[in-house]
Amino acid sequence: MHLDLPILDQPTPSLAIQPLVGNGKKVYVETYGCQMNINDSEIVLGVMHAEGYMPTDSSDDADVILLNTCAIRDNAERRIHERLFHLKHTKKTNSDLVVGVLGCMAERLRAKLLDTQLVDIVVGPDEYRRMPELVAEAMGGDRGIAVKLSRVETYDDIVPLRTEGISAWISIMRGCDKFCTFCVVPFTRGRERSRPLTSVVDEAKQLWDQGFKEITLLGQNVNSYRDDVGGYDFADLLASTARAVPKMRIRYSTSHPQDMSDKLIDTMAEWDNICKYIHLPVQSGSNRILELMNRTYTVEHYLSRIRRIKHVMPNCAMSTDIIAGFCTETEDDHQRTLDVMREVRYEGAYMFAYSPRENTKAWKMGDDVPDEVKNRRLIEIIELQRIISGELNQTEPGTVHPVLVEGPSKRNAAEWRGRTDTNKTVVFTHDGTRGYIVGDTINVKIDRAGSGTLFGELV
Repeated sequence: MHLDLPILDQPTPSLAIQPLVGNGKKVYVETYGCQMNINDSEIVLGVMHAEGYMPTDSSDDADVILLNTCAIRDNAERRIHERLFHLKHTKKTNSDLVVGVLGCMAERLRAKLLDTQLVDIVVGPDEYRRMPELVAEAMGGDRGIAVKLSRVETYDDIVPLRTEGISAWISIMRGCDKFCTFCVVPFTRGRERSRPLTSVVDEAKQLWDQGFKEITLLGQNVNSYRDDVGGYDFADLLASTARAVPKMRIRYSTSHPQDMSDKLIDTMAEWDNICKYIHLPVQSGSNRILELMNRTYTVEHYLSRIRRIKHVMPNCAMSTDIIAGFCTETEDDHQRTLDVMREVRYEGAYMFAYSPRENTKAWKMGDDVPDEVKNRRLIEIIELQRIISGELNQTEPGTVHPVLVEGPSKRNAAEWRGRTDTNKTVVFTHDGTRGYIVGDTINVKIDRAGSGTLFGELV
């Protein structure tokens, strides 16, 4: 289980793009999990596209169906098994269909997935270059598995196949060396390795030239990014990227509190195009629980980083991850988590009940907090966060935000939506006469606030 990257609630399908040279075969990729998985799916599509496969937005007419999976929680893996069960009928009606399981779940369960007889190929996060070869062999009747982890693979020479839009992900590093006791990522994604600074900056410039207006730099822990050849750290990468694309909005995810340096905070404050939004997982407000989690920081250190951030960037928005009901968690531990939430006052949070994962150190500690206690504590955390988010939003009316226009609102065609650099969604009136288009940055004055959305008018 790894909660330091926000998890998507719904699978993300691939979208149709015309191939450079088609081979008559269509590939459908369905993505589960965090932004890293979305970017990995774009890498897979890039690899497959180079071999002539046409991405499709429907599994019904696909020759190859690939499920890019998440292994964070037991529920995430259950959903994949349910999806595979639903594909049983599709497989029966199309005996030539190739079904593959990719990503963290593929790495964790490996050959067990082939035992289902529904899965033809199993591919781990470091073996995506072999996708065309494995798919071709599966079409010939040979099922295959490739799950070897790498200490060097970063896919820095692969051009991800991105759909049209204004926002893009850039993976700057892979793997994790932190070994939190609850987390499977070091075992499913391997050890940390970083891309060269120049390759990341070049990709950002290419994306700007292609019309993208916002990028998010991705890693399990971006703060530990290192370009050893150039001697650069993450703050250097952030500044170099901001300098190279001065009109591009730059975000990043996610950070580890131990590595949130003053240099990084000062770099964020220095550059206007670096969004003033930080996702900084706390996981628990109890030092005892943090030690059991092997999070390598104390609550005091965490709060000192928060104070430093707010001193240098008073309007910086904060979000976090919180686990309810970790091994041996007491009511006092739980109350300490609520205390941290009250002190920091996060704009948002990803909140979960603890889900033990095999082969982690926490698995051996035992899952001793009853489900009803976990769920009650989780409800209390969610409710407190709802109140705090609402209170923070109620301070917004009268403020003016630069908003990146994302397009029409889903609920009302007369309204459009966009996001502030603090990652808040803003809905504003659109009459078609103001001359802005998707991708423009406009100033919006907030006149009212809902629980999760701001509403305003163009200035």
